[in-house]
Amino acid sequence: MTDLLEKAFREAAKLSPKEQDRLASIILAELESENRWAETFAKSQELLAELAKEAEAEYKAGRTDPLVSDEN
Repeated sequence: MTDLLEKAFREAAKLSPKEQDRLASIILAELESENRWAETFAKSQELLAELAKEAEAEYKAGRTDPLVSDEN
């Protein structure tokens, strides 16, 4: 465990039991969300590669337009 995480747990331990449970729920929900995102992203690699090939083919065939930046 990192020093920063240990410090966070020490500070969390000072909270009331209700606040500790609320914080724990937030942390667990965030970790679950990160895991779902990682799974979804890993499963999409084949599709992303296919879309990239399609975009490259369209570019090489001259069927794309240049991007126009608002900074111009």
